[in-house]
Amino acid sequence: MMNMVEPFSASYGEARAKFLDAAASAKLPVTSYRHPRLGRDGEALAMDVVLDGSPAAERLLIVTSACHGVEGFCGSGVQVFALHDEAWRDQAHAQGVAVLYVHGLNPYGFSHLRRATHENVDLNRNFQDFSKPLPVNDAYRALQPLLLPEQWPPDAANAQAVAHFIETHGMDAFQAAITRGQHEFSDGLFFGGTAPTWSNQTIRQVLRDSARMAHKVGWIDLHTGLGPAGVGERIFACKDDKAALERARQWWGGNGETPVTSIYDGSSTSAFLTGLMWMALYQECPQAEYTGIALEYGTLPMAEIMPALRGEHWLNNHPEAPAALAKQIKQQMMDAFYTNTDAWKNQIINQAREALLQAAAGLSA
Repeated sequence: MMNMVEPFSASYGEARAKFLDAAASAKLPVTSYRHPRLGRDGEALAMDVVLDGSPAAERLLIVTSACHGVEGFCGSGVQVFALHDEAWRDQAHAQGVAVLYVHGLNPYGFSHLRRATHENVDLNRNFQDFSKPLPVNDAYRALQPLLLPEQWPPDAANAQAVAHFIETHGMDAFQAAITRGQHEFSDGLFFGGTAPTWSNQTIRQVLRDSARMAHKVGWIDLHTGLGPAGVGERIFACKDDKAALERARQWWGGNGETPVTSIYDGSSTSAFLTGLMWMALYQECPQAEYTGIALEYGTLPMAEIMPALRGEHWLNNHPEAPAALAKQIKQQMMDAFYTNTDAWKNQIINQAREALLQAAAGLSA
């Protein structure tokens, strides 16, 4: 087994190469869904898929990375480690569980150090029924002029106005207004889009290609950016269904220190969201009983995450920005969603491995 630091990478290109090498070492074929754009370094981009187990398996665990591109540095490390972890793989096989690794849900954001897709869409707000009226976020509309000012860093007046909002309403309200998602400002933060993105359409194809034989499906979607540093919050990732929540808490209840939280009852650090990616499972694989979590690892405090997000979106709207400023903004974004220390990486792998083993046990019960 490789150590817990080696699976992680410093670029999308390196992460993809490690994932493909891990699949080759495990003697597993890769299906690659090519992205229409190129990466930051001119490299090819793809959503790469590896199935470890029988295509006809009745029990399937899906493990996904980079729904929010830059968060893929964490998720890719988990996937690479898992493919090298013979004990984990043997356990899943013994329990009749096939594992579907989907690397780089949003490869463009992964490569370009963006959270959003090449369409500037938050993929985890994009799974809406676009034939119906889309959710309206009045709180975001009121904040939009403050979030993306003409200059960066913001001037004193802007900083004071944002601070006043937080002092008046609280950081939780500030976070919720922004992160809930919005469909009005296409150049804004957490834009949910007005049509399905490439990544939306592609993960649906992956589910149709690889998950329609399964009767029981589990899903661990790997994320970063919320909660205490290095702690993996297990956020219930199904529709608001009591039976599914009970299954999730039976599978991933942990030792009491890591309970399964929910956006539906307010126990999660995440705000209430709509347009979530895993809703596609119900639509593309209606035959399956589904149980899932988002495994959300903390990095920095929200007071540091938000300026990083704002700055990166400002930069996307201002490609003429000086190179030194652009570099600084991108590094701030990287630091906000990936903690490049051995201690943090060890925490990530240990908790992910526990969640994988718990999921396999739950699927085989």
